[in-house]
Amino acid sequence: MTIDITGLPQERILFCPSPLAELGAALHALSEPAHHPRLHAWTTTTAAALKPELADRLHEADFMWRSTRSDIFLPPRPQGTLAEELDDLDRMDDEKYVGAALEISCASHYTHGAPSPLVDKRMRCRALDLAAARGPRQVAFVERMLADPPGTRAWIRRLLEDCDEAFFADTWCRVGVQLAADARHKNELMRRKGLAEAVTAASAAMVLEEDEQGSRIVVDKLIQGRTSAEGSGVTFLPTAFGWPHLFALHTPGWQPVVQYPVATRDLGDAAATQTVKLRLEAIAHPMRMRLCRSLARGSYSTGELADAYGITAPEVSRHMAVLKKAGLITTRRRGRYVLHQLDVTIVARLGSDFLESVLR
Repeated sequence: MTIDITGLPQERILFCPSPLAELGAALHALSEPAHHPRLHAWTTTTAAALKPELADRLHEADFMWRSTRSDIFLPPRPQGTLAEELDDLDRMDDEKYVGAALEISCASHYTHGAPSPLVDKRMRCRALDLAAARGPRQVAFVERMLADPPGTRAWIRRLLEDCDEAFFADTWCRVGVQLAADARHKNELMRRKGLAEAVTAASAAMVLEEDEQGSRIVVDKLIQGRTSAEGSGVTFLPTAFGWPHLFALHTPGWQPVVQYPVATRDLGDAAATQTVKLRLEAIAHPMRMRLCRSLARGSYSTGELADAYGITAPEVSRHMAVLKKAGLITTRRRGRYVLHQLDVTIVARLGSDFLESVLR
């Protein structure tokens, strides 16, 4: 895939993180966890914590980020907050927004451009046919978007805001700083050593080609495509959730945007070896394993656990002390009761098989 940047001033080429783009990458990881084995702990924990109503809404609209990534998730001018980027998205006209949102399957016309389903009957039928292959909920969603674009756009914004409240805000606090640092490094590398160095540093699958015909950024993709940054610019968006994907927005009428994965640690901090040993020993006891199955689902008092498992309250307290010392449970007081609950985020980092067993 080729982006023509002949004559483009270097100041029109930007490396910058985007909350909206990262949310899109996170939603893709949730819908296709097999693509992202490095994120298994995060996807398992996050999916388990989703409220059923939110999970149901995500399923309804997931063609926007599952097999393809809608271009509305790749802003050419990133902002500091998700709210600001959603405000920018609100200013896009309906035809452009709906055309991008309903690009359900990769197709040759993406490279050459196609009319919006709002104004073209053929594209409208295509969107409905593609949605039909994905289920009745998806067909209903597409029909609603075609009939009421403003209402459906508001629905999508609320969905993304609810995702931010449910899990993404905390995640962005952890990865946003790293992505900003990566973008600063690439911008400085471009300033000191040139664009070729910065592009290659971002991904080995990208190179800068220069000859008598001009300058081009070439992205190694299976698809064939060509676009020009003339009159606009090029934006590179680092992502902690994207590996192994490398996305390149290149449809006519849109500024070229590339989302590239950065080298990153797991989304949780690595625990010391002694801490891991302590946690594994804590859950190895058969009774504590059984107690964890209850504690993974909700908060329980010592008396409730004793009654459920037919052991004494002092026995439960001893087991809770071991789990607490290992950092596997949280406690809170409600009146005269102390309630215990498994810290699913910590447990997920021990291994998804154990987490799945206690949540089964």
